Amino acid sequence: MNRPLDGFTVVAVEQAVAAPLATRNLADLGARVIKVERTDGGDFARGYDHAVHGTGAHFVWLNRGKESIAVDLKTPEGCDVVRRLVARADVFLQNLAPGAADRLGLGDLRAGQPELVTVNLSGFGAGGPMEQRKAYDMLIQAEAGLISITGTPQSPAKTGIPTADIAAGMYCSQAVLAALLRRCRTGAGATIEVSMFEATVEWMGYALYTQMYAGTQPARMGLSHSSIAPYDAFPTRDGQVLIGVQNDAGWRALVTAVLDAPELADDPRFATNVQRVRNRAECDAAVAARTSRWTTPELDARLAAAGVPAAQLKEIDQVVDHPQLRARDRWRAVGTEHAQVNALLPPVTFADVEARMGDVPALGQHTRALLDEAGVDADDLIARGIAAQAPPNRHS
Repeated sequence: MNRPLDGFTVVAVEQAVAAPLATRNLADLGARVIKVERTDGGDFARGYDHAVHGTGAHFVWLNRGKESIAVDLKTPEGCDVVRRLVARADVFLQNLAPGAADRLGLGDLRAGQPELVTVNLSGFGAGGPMEQRKAYDMLIQAEAGLISITGTPQSPAKTGIPTADIAAGMYCSQAVLAALLRRCRTGAGATIEVSMFEATVEWMGYALYTQMYAGTQPARMGLSHSSIAPYDAFPTRDGQVLIGVQNDAGWRALVTAVLDAPELADDPRFATNVQRVRNRAECDAAVAARTSRWTTPELDARLAAAGVPAAQLKEIDQVVDHPQLRARDRWRAVGTEHAQVNALLPPVTFADVEARMGDVPALGQHTRALLDEAGVDADDLIARGIAAQAPPNRHS
């Protein structure tokens, strides 16, 4: 069976997280993704660290299944190569600095190719007072209000993963799929703009509506929840367990079937969620006094048996070896320039075909082949330093 995007080609002038995530999603679904990189080091994410056998962890996560061509876009010849590749492609995606694509002659590629889908990913979008501002993930989280509701009552915090980048990248790949679907029906391409800021503000969701219509923003609650109780980490004999009771039936199950405290079920302070939130300190104390009688595995098993939402607080090493991932066979080996590594299958699972888990390319690994495909003199451009070719990937 064919993968959903087999036969489609994407050319991406991309770096960092958001755009590479978008195109990796497309590569996993079968698209051919040609990644255009700088000759002097390539994608910045290659050098964020050397955690994965000498390759950056971000880069390994975001760039499997792509072909890398290293060309100097500051030269007319380098830009001409990109235009030639785009002329044979279905999608062009870029996250250069605002205005840079236009200055390079890569800003209006649909003029002679109306069926092309182009995606312009930026921090704040075209126009507006912040168009030219730097737009790293932490800065976007701050401007979008995410940091203001994340953390503890005493201290705000950014999220531990690049949420703004991920939000924007997911909207980019979703938009490409929608545009290609429409093109299949109408023959017309699309010009798409995605703003990291607007993607992150959209993810603020209920917090925006609470502010607009109740006049307050949700408080920073740490592990707790401003509208639900009990919803927090509770002590056990050897650690803690996260418990999140979403409704009154769940409360009754918790106190009767798990905590052996049926007298709390109809306690007027706790009988409804509204009352439990109003009396959160007393409610949490009543639960904590009882959860500490069991070990973490014992309490986790009791909660699961009673159908009460709960989870153990995992460290990352425990997630890597998580029994759920093992049972569902979610890890695959992919090649990098230094070693084979494990990579997680994408969360979208097709019943009839598996995602294409391609190798992570070395910088310029496919330059010569792509220059030949573009119909230019590969030897000349490489000799002049306008393009760079890496050795073959030894660990494919």
